[in-house]
Amino acid sequence: MTKYLRSAVLLLLVAALLPLVPAGTKALAQDKVTLRVTNWAGVDEAAEFQAIVDEINATATDFELVYEPKPDDYYVQLQTQLAGGTAPDLFWLDQNHMAWAYQDVLLDINSYLEADDRGAADPADYYPGVWQIVALNNGIYGLPWIAQPVVLYYNKDIFDEMGMDYPTAEWTWDQFQQAAIDLTNEEHYGFILNSWPPIHMFIWSMGGEVVSEDLQTSPIDTPEAIAGAQLYADMIYNPECCAPEEVIAEEGNAEMFKAGRVAMFMGGAADDLDRVEGLNVGVSPVPQDVNGGNTTFAWTAATVINADTENPDLAYEALVQLTEAIQNWKIVSPRISQTTIEHLVASEPRKEANAEAILAAVPDMRALRIIPRQDEWDTIFWEDFQDPLFHGEDSVENLAADARILLEDVLPIE
Repeated sequence: MTKYLRSAVLLLLVAALLPLVPAGTKALAQDKVTLRVTNWAGVDEAAEFQAIVDEINATATDFELVYEPKPDDYYVQLQTQLAGGTAPDLFWLDQNHMAWAYQDVLLDINSYLEADDRGAADPADYYPGVWQIVALNNGIYGLPWIAQPVVLYYNKDIFDEMGMDYPTAEWTWDQFQQAAIDLTNEEHYGFILNSWPPIHMFIWSMGGEVVSEDLQTSPIDTPEAIAGAQLYADMIYNPECCAPEEVIAEEGNAEMFKAGRVAMFMGGAADDLDRVEGLNVGVSPVPQDVNGGNTTFAWTAATVINADTENPDLAYEALVQLTEAIQNWKIVSPRISQTTIEHLVASEPRKEANAEAILAAVPDMRALRIIPRQDEWDTIFWEDFQDPLFHGEDSVENLAADARILLEDVLPIE
């Protein structure tokens, strides 16, 4: 056998002993651990998220993120995977699903945070009204990546047409209600309510609560809570100021504002309502609360870690890097240090014109208080309080008193 033939045989033997890599699959470096991450993003958002993942992977030395978007039936798929032990290492949860922290499916990252001095890992840099969605069950379960405060969008052309001054942060709720009435005519309504924004915001604004801070009571029958609920009930579906239910069903909710059929709409700060072609739209904080602030609801979500991840240390590292990147992508960032016009505009340039008004709403935003039996509580709150109230089936006082009993039956008991 010649020298060259012996060399060729040896090469073939070595190749045969090497592990096979499936066709179309990128081989990871031996010292990199694969971590799976999922969220509910649609096509466009998923492409942007993939770009973030690619940037992290380009610099990470010990892990590789594999992104698995689930735009359809997200929570159903995720629950199935968690039950079957096949769920990704990291995933998104909105605040309504953060109650999973009480079910031992999320990793408590508190000990990691205590040893980490990076900004995204600093609890003190998050707004308390947002941080509460991850500070649960005596632990910390994930990092918030977004906090959309509800703001007031208004059609400047309709205000100009009616000869009325634009809304300001100094408006009271009485002024707001009167403006909604004055802006209503045969062509457009002053305002629109259709269970959004949540009635919680109106109750908070009047000084009431729907769940106490210790999670032991649902004081929706206090005078303050009743005042907030009555404010909502007085406007929703009331044709004197707001679109009726049947009109909303026919024309849509936000779609009515986009079509110039509504003068004022309360939506999330990141919504596209102020960049609709042909609409001249301004933004203001919601009206003043009883303490002179502008308490508003914040739609909030967090990235969390699967409690059964095989690599908790690397999953935590990936969590912090992902959170930092997303907080420079999505608005509004839940971090106090990032509450600047420069940061908001860099994240979303299309919000430049209204950035100042949006940021004015941020300090007063609040997310929900998360309870273990969140789904049951939400169902009772809707079926026994909100929906009957919206349809005038009984007085606020009677509905609140009866619903409180049922709501407190599903709260924690010390």
